[in-house]
Amino acid sequence: MIRARLLSASLALTLGLAVAAATGLAADAPAGAAADPVTETQRFLDFYTATVSDLYAVSAEAAWKASTDVKDAHTAASVAADQALAALTGNPYVIRRAKELLEHRDRLQPLQALQLDRILLSAAENPGTLPEVAKRRIEAEGRQRQVLDGFEFTMADAQGAARKVNPNDIDETLQGSTDLAERLRAWEASKAVGPALKDGLVELRGLRNQVAREMGHGSFFSMKVSEYRATTPELMAMMDRILEDVRPLYTQLHCYAKYRLAKRYGQPVPKLIPAHWIGNRWAQEWPGLAPGVDLDPLFASMPPEKIVKQAEALYVSMGFPQLPASFWEKSDLWDLPADAERKKNRHASAWHMDLRDDVRSLMSVRSDFDWFQTTNHELGHIYYYIAYSTPEVPPLLREGANRAFHEAIGDLVGMAGSSPEYLRQIGVLDKKTKIDRNAWLLADAMNSVVFLPFAAGTMAHFERDLYEEELPPDQFNARWWDYVRRYQGVEPPSPRSEDLCDACTKTHINDDPAGYYDYALASVIRFQLHDHIARKILKKDPRDASYYGNAEAGAFIQRILALGGTRDWREVLREATGEDLSGRAMLEYYAPLQKWLEKQNKGCDCSI
Repeated sequence: MIRARLLSASLALTLGLAVAAATGLAADAPAGAAADPVTETQRFLDFYTATVSDLYAVSAEAAWKASTDVKDAHTAASVAADQALAALTGNPYVIRRAKELLEHRDRLQPLQALQLDRILLSAAENPGTLPEVAKRRIEAEGRQRQVLDGFEFTMADAQGAARKVNPNDIDETLQGSTDLAERLRAWEASKAVGPALKDGLVELRGLRNQVAREMGHGSFFSMKVSEYRATTPELMAMMDRILEDVRPLYTQLHCYAKYRLAKRYGQPVPKLIPAHWIGNRWAQEWPGLAPGVDLDPLFASMPPEKIVKQAEALYVSMGFPQLPASFWEKSDLWDLPADAERKKNRHASAWHMDLRDDVRSLMSVRSDFDWFQTTNHELGHIYYYIAYSTPEVPPLLREGANRAFHEAIGDLVGMAGSSPEYLRQIGVLDKKTKIDRNAWLLADAMNSVVFLPFAAGTMAHFERDLYEEELPPDQFNARWWDYVRRYQGVEPPSPRSEDLCDACTKTHINDDPAGYYDYALASVIRFQLHDHIARKILKKDPRDASYYGNAEAGAFIQRILALGGTRDWREVLREATGEDLSGRAMLEYYAPLQKWLEKQNKGCDCSI
C-alpha cells in the first residue's frame, strides 16, 4: 500500500500560511486572465510545487511518527499537519487559479495541464471553500487512524481465558490450525475492531462526500475513479469484465477448495465456504490448499533481515541501484514483540517522504514465504519512487502511471521472485527438487486469482455503494456479506448483526478509501507485463520465467517506472505490451491449471 498522506505539525501550519500570504496565494488574491498562459502557468506551478514539496517533507515525518509509534500526541500532530497542508492545497485561490489556467489547456504544454489537473484533484480532498468540513474531515481521519492502529486484539483459548494477540498471531492461527473451534475464535477476534471503527467510518463517509461534491464530483468514490480518467460506470464495467473473465477458473478453484476443506475439517461439503475455514481474515487469498506446496519451511531459518536484503538483491541484479543507506536507517521493518509498549501500524507500506530520495518502508517482517513475497512487493514501490524522482518528472507527477501501476510493479517482481527457477537460483530451493507444475500453479492461483472476486467484486462494489448510494449504517454488514457470498462464494460462520462492521476491519476502507479496485487492475496489468517480459525478452514460458540477473528485463521495467505520471496509463500499457487492458495473459498463464482442475472436480457439485 502506498502511504502518501500530507501531514505535519504546528510548524508546518505556520510555515504554509506565511508563505502563502507572502506570495499572494490567499483567498482574496487578485485573479485575472493570463496574457501568456504558458509563462503564467509555469510561474504558478513553480511556486505551488516548491511550497507543497517543503510542506510534504516536513509533514511526512509526522505521518511516519503517527504510524510507527501510536500515541495521542502523535495523532494530534498528524491532524495539525493535515490542516496545514490543506490550507495550501485547498486554498480557494489555488482552485480558482488552476481552473483559470486550464481554460487555456489547448495552449499549455502537456505536462503543465497534467500538473494543474493534479492540483485540482488534491484540492478536492480538502477544499478551502468548505474550511470547516475540511478541518473536521482531517480530525476524523486522525481519530480513525488511531483507533485502527492502536486497537488491542484479544483471543480466547479453549478454556475461555483471553490473551493479547496481534494480527500476525491471528493469521498464523488461521493458516495453521486444524481445530475449527480455535479457528472460529481467531476469526471472530479479527473482527473485533469493526464496531470501534463503524461510527468513524459513517462520519468520514459524509465528510469525504461533502468535499468531493464541492469540487463537482458526484461522490468521493467517483472523485477517486476520475484519477483513471474514467467515470464510475466505466470503472465498474472494467471490474465486471475482470470478474466475467475469471469466473470459470474461479468456479473450479472454489469447487476444489470446498471439497478439500470439508475433508480436512471432517464436515459435509458446503455450497458456500464458511469464512473461518479459510486461512485469511477476509478470504482474499486461500493459503495452504495446494498439495505438497508449503514454502514456509524454506524460509523458517532465514532471518527477517536476510529476507529484505534478498528482495533488494533481486532488483539490483536487474540493474536497479542499491537502496540508499537512509532506507535501512529510517525504515521500520521488523515485527514488535508481544510485550512491546510501542504500537505501530502493521500493514505493510512504502513511503516517499520528500518526493526525492528519502524512501522508507513500514513492515513487520517474519521468516515465512508470505513476507518474502511482501518485501518484493513493497520494494517495487520503493524502486518506483526512486526511478521517477528525476528532473524529467515534475514533483507533482511523481506517482505511478496510475495507482494500479504502482501495485502492479511490486506484484510483477514478486511474481518472478517466487518462481521455482528464481528460488533455485538463490539457493532456497534445491536444484534436484522436482516441482509439480499443477500444484505450483494451484498455490499461486489460490493467491492471485482468488483475490480478484474480493478486490473487483466485494470491495469495489461495497465502497461504490458506501459513497455513491450513501448506504445506511444499519445495512453495512448485510450488504458486505451479500457481496462476499455473491462474488467470493464465502459466508460467515454464523449470522452477523448490524452492531458489528466486518467491512470496517479491512484497513483500506478506513485509511486508503474508495480505491481497492487498484489492486484488481494491478493484477491484470502485471500479467500483461510479465507475459511480455517472459515471451519477448527472456524467450521463456511465462510460468518458468525469473528476472534474476537479467539487465534487459530490468531496463524494460525501469523505462515504465521512469515515466512517473507524465503519460496516460493506457498509452503506457499499450506501448509496453502491444495491447490494451486485457485478461488474456492471465487466463493463458493458468490455462493448464484450469484443465487440471476440471479433471479433479469431475463429478463434484461446483455450483456457488
